[in-house]
Amino acid sequence: MLVIPAIDIRGGKCVRLLQGDPERETVYSSSPLDMAKRFEDMGARLIHVVDLDGAFEGRPVNNAIIAAIAASLSIPIETGGGIRNREAVDFYLQAGVKRIVLGSVLLEEGAENLVRSYPENIAAGIDAKDGLVAVRGWKDVSSLSTDQAIKRVIDFGITDVIHTDISTDGMLSGPNLGVFRHILASFPAVNLIASGGISSMSDLDALSALGVNGAITGKAVYDGRIDLAEAFKKFA
Repeated sequence: MLVIPAIDIRGGKCVRLLQGDPERETVYSSSPLDMAKRFEDMGARLIHVVDLDGAFEGRPVNNAIIAAIAASLSIPIETGGGIRNREAVDFYLQAGVKRIVLGSVLLEEGAENLVRSYPENIAAGIDAKDGLVAVRGWKDVSSLSTDQAIKRVIDFGITDVIHTDISTDGMLSGPNLGVFRHILASFPAVNLIASGGISSMSDLDALSALGVNGAITGKAVYDGRIDLAEAFKKFA
């Protein structure tokens, strides 16, 4: 299992939001680039970078910072947030980003054509609250279930799925193991990356035992609850 530290960027700073709520923000660093370099030095093999402003506005906002991170590291990064057209995807790939995480756009008409243009570089970001997919920076909840969304992206040819359980995100309450267990059982062809609620090494142990391919961790790292260097060694 790959342990993937997260960097969420808002207003040019490295922040965390509780359950995606912009009114409940904690700033952890004024330099996302310095944070990324720190994670690389600790042994990270992949970093998950989110343009929160982009997610809220529906277009890339912190793309220059993300491009600088990609150019400055020797390890790959993946990024999402406001990426909803070919121009944005091309910008990030040309900047050296390894994988593009698409979310809201995957539910729109014409998404399949966009995905099939980049068969090796697209992951689906499926974020759900109470089993329903949230879109546009989690501001809106659709009528589409998690299972329906996963079936849709599989039909597009996507196998890498990042699933965030919004109810646990940033709460340090532990991941929703039942949700991830269900996805793994229902969609064995999916490479599942779990996100939301991870608060300790024991949570990482539990996710690894389930068989997820990766685990994204944010607040627990910044609050010192997870020793990343230890995690990188244990889950190599």
